[in-house]
Amino acid sequence: MSREQQAVACAKKAFETGRSKPLEYRIQQLKNLQRLFTERQKDISDAINKDLRKSEVGTQLYETLGLEGEINLTIKKLKEWAAPRAVEKNLLTLSDVVYIKPEPLGVVLIIGAWNYPWAVTIQPLIGAIAAGNAAVVKPSEICVHTAKVMERLLPLYIDKELYPVVTGGVPETQELLRQRFDHIFYTGNSVVGKLIMEAAAKHLTPVTLELGGKSPCYIDKDSDISIACRRVTWGKYTNCGQTCIAPDYILCEPSIQDQVIEEVKKSIKEFYTDNPKTCPDYGRIINQRHFKRIMAMLSDSTVAVGGDSDESDCYIAPTILRDVKPEAKVMQEEIFGPILPILPISGLDEAINFINKREKPLALYVFTSNDKVIQRMVNETSSGGLLANDCLVHYSVSSLPFGGVGNSGMGCYHGKFSFDQLSHQRSCVIKKLNMEGVNNMRYPPHTLKKLGWARFFILNNVDLGWMGRMALLAVLAVAAAVALFFFYCFNDLENLSVQSSQSDV
Repeated sequence: MSREQQAVACAKKAFETGRSKPLEYRIQQLKNLQRLFTERQKDISDAINKDLRKSEVGTQLYETLGLEGEINLTIKKLKEWAAPRAVEKNLLTLSDVVYIKPEPLGVVLIIGAWNYPWAVTIQPLIGAIAAGNAAVVKPSEICVHTAKVMERLLPLYIDKELYPVVTGGVPETQELLRQRFDHIFYTGNSVVGKLIMEAAAKHLTPVTLELGGKSPCYIDKDSDISIACRRVTWGKYTNCGQTCIAPDYILCEPSIQDQVIEEVKKSIKEFYTDNPKTCPDYGRIINQRHFKRIMAMLSDSTVAVGGDSDESDCYIAPTILRDVKPEAKVMQEEIFGPILPILPISGLDEAINFINKREKPLALYVFTSNDKVIQRMVNETSSGGLLANDCLVHYSVSSLPFGGVGNSGMGCYHGKFSFDQLSHQRSCVIKKLNMEGVNNMRYPPHTLKKLGWARFFILNNVDLGWMGRMALLAVLAVAAAVALFFFYCFNDLENLSVQSSQSDV
């Protein structure tokens, strides 16, 4: 039995014990996970610095702070999320108990990504634990040091049988995908996403795919261009552009292109100094393969700012491209690096048309002072998320679902959405063995009269609240009593009539 098979078997066996189901146990596991981030921050930061050259403060800001907030929210709300959820009834089920009971799916496979290796791996794990599942955690092998630290630390803080960590590369991932899971949660690119779906289809395993794509950014000529470009610069060059929801390219009118370039350039200097290569807050490309991929995108476009690089250090300077054509190499795939193309367009109509002709993006950004422009973007485009006048920050709002649409992914998570995504919403109807008379309308022989009663009872939904339901039950009880009274009175009269006839005879 392979290491991957052993991990899955161990998780299944642990899940079958039922210990992951009590809310107290789930909450304790989440508290233990929370303790990891307070006690082992140095280990986490050191590993990420070796992989991506992120600073310790940057690691906390973009990796662990959000996870701590997610754990706090989940612990606070878990009893509410896991409680049975009342639903509307029709008249036929008025006296029944009808509700939705969230229950664990079973064993979940979580395949993380390398760009934010803790954030995008542990966040779905929080949801899996909260929902009462077991989970096999597969960190990205591309972040070598972080994967090793995760493999070492997680078993020290959370149940190592319920939540085993499997490290390795493509062969190990392929072996995991050959096993049977109850859900697969993958974060990465659409090419691998298709392979995940193909493997999952063999067992009819449901999937959550958090992918990416080319997230457009439209800057309206009537916006505050200085502020807009400052926020775009932060969103684009954070983590050296290796962010799935980074603005991939800018759409703007030719009349403001030079101003946009100048303002982005000014913000680059403000954030990363005159020499970003020596700035501790400016990261590196993850490896030389991605370095070469990104640099190849520059060959047929005009560099307006930056462009210098150092392959030995996996360094690419914050770069702006001007007058980029739609057919340019940089526009054929998600950039996932510190290159910002600017495509001149005639205005809002062309921007909307340009966006709609391409795959639906994970995020869409619009900068404008005009509410009508925002509403047109909301109403006339489709994307995983839309953010007006800022970048990235919608990821931090736990009350919003985070996920893609179409080529940018399927399913969503964060906060309660993580819990729901990794739970089975079980439908429950609890009836009693009485009031059988009401069921006569469904039993043969079928008649038009019975159909009429069925239409009345089934097509009338009620949501009266507790007091309303009690009142309606009381009315129905009185009506039934009156009906029975007249029924017995009629029978008594009929019996008297029969007795009278017999005495006459």
